[in-house]
Amino acid sequence: MDVRLTRAGNRIVGLAMMMVVSAVIGTVVVAAARTPSQPPPPPTPPAPSAAPAKIALPTKYVVLTFDDGPDAVYTPQILAILAKYQAKATFFEIGKSVTKYPELSKRIHDAGHSVENHTWTHADLRKLGAAAFRQEVSSTDQAIRAATGSTPGCLRPPYGGMNPTVKQRATALGKDLVVWTVDSRDWTKPGSPAIVQRVLKSVHNGSVILMHDGGGNRTETAAALPIILKSLKAQGYGFRTLTC
Repeated sequence: MDVRLTRAGNRIVGLAMMMVVSAVIGTVVVAAARTPSQPPPPPTPPAPSAAPAKIALPTKYVVLTFDDGPDAVYTPQILAILAKYQAKATFFEIGKSVTKYPELSKRIHDAGHSVENHTWTHADLRKLGAAAFRQEVSSTDQAIRAATGSTPGCLRPPYGGMNPTVKQRATALGKDLVVWTVDSRDWTKPGSPAIVQRVLKSVHNGSVILMHDGGGNRTETAAALPIILKSLKAQGYGFRTLTC
């Protein structure tokens, strides 16, 4: 039997279908509102890398210092000996020599030694006027900074020459004056046994030992240094550098 709807019937059926569709959409919207999508969890940050361990400074120690370099012949010899005995040192350098051998100053610095100021020409600072004093120190600072990237804070006055004026001027330039407590007198070329004896008989905890890697023939110093280092290490000494 063929069933036909009147216009009114068609309207009723259409309304019913719209109500059903609306109900379905409403259910989906409500369900979506009740179960919101969860954002992805934030990424886990990487664990911080461990800080490099600090090397403990030796409590029983000496400070090895070498003056008047760098020198093309003797500075490399001194560096090789220090490396063999795992000893660090402080090099008080002459500015005009730094400009001549900047690669040696850089090598000293890169090996973990300290590079400090010993004036431009090894001038006696007690005999200089204010302008000449400043020139001797500042020019050397510039040469060392150009070679190593670091500016010295320590100043060793040639001949150990100090007086109130030298101290005042050094302070005005931001420098700490540093001399020594044990003098090897290696510059007198007394023979390597005498250099060894002078150092070892006077050394004590905290000693600042004066030797030279430049300014003349330092063959005796290079020969004495291994004996000195071996003996100091056998006595339990470590080695510190100077920083000011």
